[in-house]
Amino acid sequence: MDTSTSSFGFAHLLAQSDAVGKTLLALLVVMSIASWALITIKSVAQWQRHRRGQAFLDFFWNARSLDDVQHELATHGAKDPFAHLSAHALHAQAHHARHGATRLADAGSASDYITRTIKKVLDEETLRLESGLTLLATVGATAPFVGLFGTVWGVYHALVAIGMSGAGTLDKVAGPVGEALIMTGIGLAVAIPAVMAYNAFVRGNRVLSARLDAFAFELHSFLTLGQAPGATVHQAAAPAAKVQPLKPAAA
Repeated sequence: MDTSTSSFGFAHLLAQSDAVGKTLLALLVVMSIASWALITIKSVAQWQRHRRGQAFLDFFWNARSLDDVQHELATHGAKDPFAHLSAHALHAQAHHARHGATRLADAGSASDYITRTIKKVLDEETLRLESGLTLLATVGATAPFVGLFGTVWGVYHALVAIGMSGAGTLDKVAGPVGEALIMTGIGLAVAIPAVMAYNAFVRGNRVLSARLDAFAFELHSFLTLGQAPGATVHQAAAPAAKVQPLKPAAA
């Protein structure tokens, strides 16, 4: 009995599995590799996005004019969502100042055109942030059921084999049935990291989207009003604290 019990395990399960069981196991392996690769890529991208975004915001809020911001963008490019938003908004302002509403795409005032441009960029950034999350959600939702399917399939074949052998004692039943439960454990091991990573990425994207919305409001006010929202309220109280006039960026 000890010899037969010690023979059960993952290696024995893999050796005794049929085509269906091996296919389910291969599917779980592929799902695990795909989810971990995506988790690694998105984690690195999120860290770089946060670092570069904070560096750009520090530069933006310390710049003396939009020309300085545009020069920085032309020199180093837009490598984060905040820089991307600023680059498109500045381009929209300069384009409308040069050409006006000559096309349907440019219809409306400069404020309307800049608003549409900012909205479009925000939508693009949201889509970029959410890319790959569907895979993590799918893995997290389906991996336990794939593992459970493997367990049910293994238990079925184990019971059939036990019934054909005519030996229904506990030591003959517990081993094969317990071995089949390995597939459920593998499914959970694949699903749990995917679900945790999905929740973490969704929260990070939500925080970044809120910061982008707030920055977009400030940027729109700079481009259309030439000053921050509410600046006129404190203009008389602190005239010396104003930065250089935020004129339209040079073409």
